[in-house]
Amino acid sequence: MVIEQDVKLSDGRTLRTYDSGGPGPDGPAVVWHHGSPQTGAPLEPLLAAAGARGIRLVSYGRPSYGGSSPLPGRNVAAAAEDVARIADALGVESFAVMGASGGGPHALACAALLPDRVTGVVCLAGIAPYTEDFDWYEGMVSPGGLRAAADGREARELYAATDEFDPACFTSADFAALAGAWASLGADAGKAGQAGQAGPDGLVDDDVAFATAWGFDLAEVAAPVLLVQGGLDRVVPPSHAASMLAALPNAELWVRPEDGHVSVLDTCPSAMDWLLARS
Repeated sequence: MVIEQDVKLSDGRTLRTYDSGGPGPDGPAVVWHHGSPQTGAPLEPLLAAAGARGIRLVSYGRPSYGGSSPLPGRNVAAAAEDVARIADALGVESFAVMGASGGGPHALACAALLPDRVTGVVCLAGIAPYTEDFDWYEGMVSPGGLRAAADGREARELYAATDEFDPACFTSADFAALAGAWASLGADAGKAGQAGQAGPDGLVDDDVAFATAWGFDLAEVAAPVLLVQGGLDRVVPPSHAASMLAALPNAELWVRPEDGHVSVLDTCPSAMDWLLARS
């Protein structure tokens, strides 16, 4: 049974957390970082994969998502302190981190800034830090939100007022995944889902954080990192994984040539096995 609770922080904010329980304090634990936008509620395939492996799965809503308090001006690095406080509240000392899409950068932040606690990282279809070393937007079907975010929060808010999802962002494999195993993701993230109904603030803050300085360097991530990338991803193109692979000191890349942005999540069980082998 998943336990949902609000963790209160010293600055008065609260973070909505989810804990699958399972092994004792010394058992393997994984903190999941959700995509943009989602509520942070654990998705059924993740719970099933974690349960089958004896992994305690913890997830949470980033600020302005899923009942968590806002944190105006947050950068990617801010996730590390929030996760440290969640882990303290739940009695989790060391843990691995996994993040998909917009969750990938936040998982990497935890590894960089909590080196004594994070045992490994999985980053699926994760966006890379903004750089001019390559065309960061090339291959994105709908980069308008990130382009606006690079001009600041006000510009990103204005864009959100008229933004509409472009179905061309997803491949046929992505739509099949959303109709099947990952239906819980679509129900959570879509306009009719809880994340969509909550308004754009979480996504706006995420995009501004992605398109500006993250607050840490990838070179600071000492833990082993697994990058998983769909070759047909039209949301976060393969060039982002290649850029991170070059910058991370201890990383490997799994390329899934026929996968898009959502279908690549089918690798999560194998990625959990990869983490267990390094815990």
